[in-house]
Amino acid sequence: MFTKNQRLELYIEDMTEDGSGVGKADGFPFFVKDTVIGDRVEAVVTKLKKSYGYGRMLHILTPSPSRIPEACPSARRCGGCQLQAMSYERQLEFKREKVANHLKRIGGLSVPVEPVIGMEQPFHYRNKTQVPVGVDREGRLRMGFYASRSHEIVEQANCLLGGRENDRILETIRSFLTEYRIPAYDETSGRGLVRHILIRRSYETGEYLVCIVINGKHLPRQELLVERLRALAPEPTVSSVCLNINEADTNVILGEQVVNLFGPGYLEDSIGQLRFRVSPQSFFQVNPEQTRKLYETALSFAALTGTEQVWDLYCGIGTISLFLAQKAGFVRGVEIVAPAVRDAEANAVRNGLSNTRFYVGKAEEVLPRVYEEENCRPDVIVVDPPRKGCEPRVLDTMLAMQPSRIVYVSCDSATLARDLKHLTAGGYEVKKVQPVDMFPWTVSVETVCLLSKLKSTQHIEVEVKMDEMDLTAAEKKATYDEIKAYVLEHSGLKVSSLYIAQVKQKCGMIERGNYNKAKSEDAKQPQCPAEKKTAIMEALRHFEMI
Repeated sequence: MFTKNQRLELYIEDMTEDGSGVGKADGFPFFVKDTVIGDRVEAVVTKLKKSYGYGRMLHILTPSPSRIPEACPSARRCGGCQLQAMSYERQLEFKREKVANHLKRIGGLSVPVEPVIGMEQPFHYRNKTQVPVGVDREGRLRMGFYASRSHEIVEQANCLLGGRENDRILETIRSFLTEYRIPAYDETSGRGLVRHILIRRSYETGEYLVCIVINGKHLPRQELLVERLRALAPEPTVSSVCLNINEADTNVILGEQVVNLFGPGYLEDSIGQLRFRVSPQSFFQVNPEQTRKLYETALSFAALTGTEQVWDLYCGIGTISLFLAQKAGFVRGVEIVAPAVRDAEANAVRNGLSNTRFYVGKAEEVLPRVYEEENCRPDVIVVDPPRKGCEPRVLDTMLAMQPSRIVYVSCDSATLARDLKHLTAGGYEVKKVQPVDMFPWTVSVETVCLLSKLKSTQHIEVEVKMDEMDLTAAEKKATYDEIKAYVLEHSGLKVSSLYIAQVKQKCGMIERGNYNKAKSEDAKQPQCPAEKKTAIMEALRHFEMI
């Protein structure tokens, strides 16, 4: 039907998770970068798949009513902002539609979604900036941000999202590295020293923390770099300088070890009336103005009266926990990062709150253990998980605990919808959905949901035996390719037909063929990893196969 390099006229009717526009030609969807909803464009076909294609925009034939000039000259190359050509008002509506569509399509929920809470001045809002350091093809030093869908570093000055004084800090470091010929890290060879520059800013004090991520144990002439950064005061005032040791062959930015070179090694910042200690490795929401609105919404949904027992899962440095502790009887927080838990404990003391307890560990391990050992039944559970959402064991334990209210704070509305489907099937009702724009000019949106336990006057217990189920009908609900596509979209994982067959077999589904068996009895097959098994199980639930 279509061929590569063919020119098409497309009307952009939607946008993807990475900010590409979606237009259809004879019902066949094409993804076109640098377009916004409402544009009519001429595009050239660059790649074709079985059910969709990619295109490159050639000309804007009719601009969208919501199209605006991009404020940043690097907007189309840099991967940091995806919506700079879309008016801020339309961004907020796009994000509301995105949340509503995910809830309906993935979660099967037709619930009202409130208008997104936006910002009056949506620029220079980030209190944390992570800048990769590398070399170009000629071996020259480069500092900036990664281009979209790559690790090519785009040189960037005066980022409109980061702190206003970031450029002075970065230029000081660039000059230092160049003068003393300190090599940047090369991802391809694994050689070189400086990997990233992490800059944090306290919006309360205006002070900065600078952390140099290195592929080694020591930065040459580090004392001189500290002197030069301190000399920038009063604009900016660098109150802490440290090194983060990351010698692993990984895309993870920070390593586990931090070496403090100057200052306390942390910043102090506030949200509302609460003060927090923020270390280099701490999770702390990047938009202070919107964080206050987000947490006030979560606190309002929790509807605390002063006596409630509360769990805060994925609590980080205790930001939400301490907001809740001001109104709750007792709050327990769980976080996998040990330094963050130490910060949470220190933050509780700093704010005079003694009605808290924090646990180090995975939520899917700590929560079931405490529930089983102490028969703990909280009144309210608050969850703020990473992008991948909650583990099934966390959701199942929450259902077993039967709190009267669950407040779910999410940074990914797709995994939110998946988890809400699980919770509503377990006896909860979604009462309120409030998106908050934490990341203007990007496709990301934070969402706060309130779930209440449905009241029931009678219970019916039904025993279902697997051998009585119509497994053939279940198997027909989704093909292997459909399951693979679902897993890739919602977890980012690629799974094989073999792994799907293994999981289906464990669920009692009889495979019609024998391709999930080894060719010989002595042959060893790779077994499906736990993370992929969880993702496949979720796909089987989505297609109502289990």
